[in-house]
Amino acid sequence: MRNRPRVAIHKFSSCDGCQLAFLNLGEALLTAAELVEFVHFAEAGPVAPDEKVDIAFVEGSLSTPHELERIRQVRANSTYLVTIGACATSGGVQALRNMADAGQWVAGIYAQPQYIESLATVSPIAQHVPVDLELWGCPVTSRQIVAAIRALLFGVLPVEENDKVCLECKRRQQVCVMVSKGEPCMGPVTRTGCGALCPSFGRDCYGCFGPAENPNTTALSRRFAGLGLLPEQVAQRFLFINNAAPAFHAAGLKAREDSHD
Repeated sequence: MRNRPRVAIHKFSSCDGCQLAFLNLGEALLTAAELVEFVHFAEAGPVAPDEKVDIAFVEGSLSTPHELERIRQVRANSTYLVTIGACATSGGVQALRNMADAGQWVAGIYAQPQYIESLATVSPIAQHVPVDLELWGCPVTSRQIVAAIRALLFGVLPVEENDKVCLECKRRQQVCVMVSKGEPCMGPVTRTGCGALCPSFGRDCYGCFGPAENPNTTALSRRFAGLGLLPEQVAQRFLFINNAAPAFHAAGLKAREDSHD
């Protein structure tokens, strides 16, 4: 039997939701296992984190000194390193503590905070090691995972989706919730990938898939203000799931500065 490409799925600070994109493949995952060898995937069984692999998928952000050491080892052992999900690509929910007094939080929760080891800030993977491909989403979808594996096995990168959620709403003939209901929707600056899930249920987009191509965050911030949001509320829209993504981070900080003027 010919040697199959070796694949690993690593977890860092995260909720495991993006790893479920693999498990949710169902029978397709069994088919994939005939084409590639999953040498490390603790969520599904095999545990061999130090093995050399062709493709390493990484879920989660970096929040402890140990994780910082471990991601360097993962990078050294991988031909391709793929970050999956908002935590790995832009810090995720964990990075919210970068804008607060994390030491005060720890002291208020743990009886002996001196035993808690954490980095001063939470950061996405690409801030510390080279990343070959970023799959955005909270969580990513099974379709993204399959497309990435298929493309990388042929030695190319999959086509990146940069369309905005607004275009997905148009394709699905969804009524714009910002126009019809006055909801402060992040769709005009967020990349598609979710299938416009929230707007299809009459809810506003939360920006789960990160910034789209050329996001006009300034115009959207003004629109949010026109809908009655205070500057701090505008900041919270951008400084949320993908708060460390440069475009969202800058827009959030600008709105926060406006709240202090």
